[in-house]
Amino acid sequence: MTQVVLGLNEGIESALRRFKREVSKAGIFPDMRKHQYFETPLQKRKRKADAKRKQRRRGKRY
Repeated sequence: MTQVVLGLNEGIESALRRFKREVSKAGIFPDMRKHQYFETPLQKRKRKADAKRKQRRRGKRY
């Protein structure tokens, strides 16, 4: 869990900026988007297969 402790003379804007930086470093946003909705096992397999297919197509072109 990411947390930011506010300094003595620190403004809320700079603390919020620090918090956003820590969250992006920790990789929380992609994980949050992934778990936003329930995904059935069939949907998960389909998404992974599509990603593999895309990756293979990209690899052959270059």
